[in-house]
Amino acid sequence: MFELLEQFLNTPVNWILFFICGVLIGMAKTGLSGAGLMIVPIMASVFGGKLSVGIVLPMLIFADMFAVKYYHRHANWRYVWMALPWALIGVIVATLFGNSIDDSTFKVFMAIIILSGIILMLVNDVLLKSKNIPDKWWFAAILGLAGGFTTMIGNAAGPVMALYLLSMRLPKNNFIGTAAWFFFLINILKVPFHIFSWETISIKTVMIDIIGFPAIVIGVVIGIKLVKLFPEKIFRYFIIISTILSALFLL
Repeated sequence: MFELLEQFLNTPVNWILFFICGVLIGMAKTGLSGAGLMIVPIMASVFGGKLSVGIVLPMLIFADMFAVKYYHRHANWRYVWMALPWALIGVIVATLFGNSIDDSTFKVFMAIIILSGIILMLVNDVLLKSKNIPDKWWFAAILGLAGGFTTMIGNAAGPVMALYLLSMRLPKNNFIGTAAWFFFLINILKVPFHIFSWETISIKTVMIDIIGFPAIVIGVVIGIKLVKLFPEKIFRYFIIISTILSALFLL
């Protein structure tokens, strides 16, 4: 652990960035999902690209436990099970090809997909005013695959799953509860791939994660309190706006 501390957390700036990411993780997992993608570039700047993904994962799981505990009764399990098997396939594909993926091209590609989906959803909401929800297996399959792929490569599936759950028109608490269980389960499933295939999780990296746990708890408290302030309609558009900003951030 001390080797990693000396190598990466060797300046006050890096310590501050590390704890900021802990707070953002807690906030993202309790409803403010737009904060999630900000973590990816910050942690990569501190620990490097691939290692940062493995370091962040146990922190995400720790925050998932709070989200699941607080919002568990609001989960819509049908939408979890529709997407989860496809997400696992996406994780496996990302694991196999992770070493040869061009990060910049991948991020641009995903940003275009997310923004296109948001535009189509807004056109449906505002112009067509259709109540038809894309409640089909192929819709869950496409976004599940994309979500699994992006979460394995960079823990960056927030916008993809936000698009999936927003399209289902879930109420605020159901949105958060369903997302909480989905990410908790998929993050647990990712752990063996990080340990045995990518070797980005070890006892040393987990000890680093534990140092950041108090910051995550602070973020969880902030996130829960802020979410309570948003009415249903404002929450929906807040998630849409934050998802758009997150997608643009990938560019």
